[in-house]
Amino acid sequence: MLRSYAWLVFCVTVWGSNFVFGAILVEQFPPMLLAIARLSVTCTFYIVFAWSTGRIVKPNRRDWMLLVPLALLTMVNQSSFYIGLQYADPTVSALITAMSPIAVSLLAAVFLKERMTVRMAFGSVVAVTGVFFVVGSAGGGGSFSKGELLMAAAMMSFAVSMILTRKLTEFRDPFFATSYATVLGSGLLLPVALIREDVSRMSTELWAWGLLIGCALIMQVVCGLVWNREMQRVGAGKASIFLNLQPFVAMVLGYWILNKPVTGTQLIGSLLIIGGVLLATVQTVRSMQRAARLSAKPASGTAAGSEAGGGMSGP
Repeated sequence: MLRSYAWLVFCVTVWGSNFVFGAILVEQFPPMLLAIARLSVTCTFYIVFAWSTGRIVKPNRRDWMLLVPLALLTMVNQSSFYIGLQYADPTVSALITAMSPIAVSLLAAVFLKERMTVRMAFGSVVAVTGVFFVVGSAGGGGSFSKGELLMAAAMMSFAVSMILTRKLTEFRDPFFATSYATVLGSGLLLPVALIREDVSRMSTELWAWGLLIGCALIMQVVCGLVWNREMQRVGAGKASIFLNLQPFVAMVLGYWILNKPVTGTQLIGSLLIIGGVLLATVQTVRSMQRAARLSAKPASGTAAGSEAGGGMSGP
């Protein structure tokens, strides 16, 4: 179990560094072309993997009704994230995106009819208060800058995509949902990026391309596979708690690599955000664990067949 936890920490550390390395890469590449370049690496892996394992499936009409909006959300998420990194502090960006578990919980309560508890509502208020602390310490005086608004858009598009993905995985496997949404989203983003951005501004530095390809392979492919493997071993609820470490990783690496100062107000805001997210989601995690224990017990002479974790709130 400790080995699984170590792998989960590794994945979260790598994902947290995405905010810092992303801030470096947007200085070398136009943001939307950067998104396309990284998505191309991921799409290539998905296509080769699906082809080699015989997992290429033709979507039907019901699939398209969810895949099209998922693809649009992928386009919004990636473009908002990289354009936002041009203007927003990496630590602030990580803290805003740390709100995604709460956003998913709120959307699930509205659209999936999942129960919203007092604990979840109170945790949401605490986390939102923390966001305004962080935004104020970043010089916005409590108002969101362009970069912070774009990060909020990236966070919300991710949260909405999680709700649609849950609906799609009711009749399709997660690989189908993720791979098709990513490939289609990349196809939609490509012409927009080519029209909006100047291709001549693409970096010619070898280290920049190495960092781009390395980040795409390690963050989106390797860590995705490792995370899913270890999540199956420790449970989705326990694994999701580790995601709250990402803002602290971004804060430490931002200070170490980019010399970004960390203020006392930022620290207070960080604790409020992480504490609020944990407060809002820990009840769901405990419910999942109880459901998992119940499903392991025989009921009326047969093993319970329900799958625990179907209502877990989190990214």
